[in-house]
Amino acid sequence: MGSLLRLSELGILGAALALASFGAEKGELRVGAARIDITPAEDAALPLSGYADRKQGFLGIHDRIYTRAVVLSDGTHQAALIACELISIPNALWEEVSKRIQQETGIPPENMLLSAVHTHGAPSLRGGYTAVGPESEAYTARVEDAVIEAVRQAKANLQPARVGVGEGRAYVNINRRELTPDRGWWLGVNPDGPSDKTVAVVKFESLSGQLIALFINYGVHGTVMGQENLQLTGDLPGATSRFVEQRFQDKLVALWTSGAAGDQNPVSRASGSDFTLVGALGQILGEEAVRVAARIKTYPQARLWTAQHVITCPGRTVTPGPRPRKEYTFIDSDPVSIRLSLLMLNDIAFAGVSGEVLTMIGRRLKRESPFSQTIMVTHTNGSSGYIPDDAAFDQVSYEITTSHLKPGCAENAIVNSFVEMMNQY
Repeated sequence: MGSLLRLSELGILGAALALASFGAEKGELRVGAARIDITPAEDAALPLSGYADRKQGFLGIHDRIYTRAVVLSDGTHQAALIACELISIPNALWEEVSKRIQQETGIPPENMLLSAVHTHGAPSLRGGYTAVGPESEAYTARVEDAVIEAVRQAKANLQPARVGVGEGRAYVNINRRELTPDRGWWLGVNPDGPSDKTVAVVKFESLSGQLIALFINYGVHGTVMGQENLQLTGDLPGATSRFVEQRFQDKLVALWTSGAAGDQNPVSRASGSDFTLVGALGQILGEEAVRVAARIKTYPQARLWTAQHVITCPGRTVTPGPRPRKEYTFIDSDPVSIRLSLLMLNDIAFAGVSGEVLTMIGRRLKRESPFSQTIMVTHTNGSSGYIPDDAAFDQVSYEITTSHLKPGCAENAIVNSFVEMMNQY
């Protein structure tokens, strides 16, 4: 299906591009969706992921967590949009799941976006941010099976459909890179910092007008609940999907994905184990998604086209010591690979990035993209850590000290590579 093309150097160390050479003619759109529960047993000895100082496993289940899938067909080719209520998609998970999806459904890796919503209230997986034991190994295998089953069910549910896209705004995120008098730039609240309030919604409905799925994208961390919380939760992303699905009596799948949220926290955060704020912010974001969906015009014809491109940028790491601190020293480390995955559905560009991208890269991609409906989907098809824009490196904050990238490569490579891929469409 794919053909190999040679990209310009773009100042990167290495690049590999796989393009699906789809025909230019549109076909009949068919869409199917499914949702699979991935909540572990309440007594499972699983550590939660997302906060380095939180060593204890979860002590209860506040809300159940899911993997959701939407399978698309234009009559000739098929693709899959998948979201898991997890903190990340470890590289090993992406490699294994994408291979199995191809074997069991025929959908090739370059035709799928497998994303994490980035909740900090889900279990750690093998290859993730937190060291794991045998229980986590077993849970990782269960998640892999659930993702494959979600795609399989979504494919079995394929039906003639219509698609459309729209945008709204929600004020539930805020820039978190604050300049403090004693710690320099660090985690905080910066209302003057860049923050994209766009709620992107892609609507899939049957020919009779019955909603099949809503794809929702917004740039915010799933961190309403802090490290004091020890209950399993999908946090703000899960609350948003749950609100939308319940609004429609669970007759649709609401697949939430994270935009360029590397420097974006919820506008307010809970203390302790009070989940009131999670539901409130999820309702605000969910209501806006529903309002946007109601205004979207849909069309039955579709053209699918995909591309993947792996860029490799120079790496570095911060020297040991307390954080935050006034001065930091960085040393060279292994190069960092970033997988870029483009899925075109008509003129909707889903731009998947295997990392935690800061806002200004997402804004630049939208500005330079040849398509007005460009949606950056982060934590997708692997995990590359924080990806700051070049200017952000001058403000040494948590994101900069945590990133494994040297400045001067990733921003240009991501934007230029996506634009070049889009120009092949």
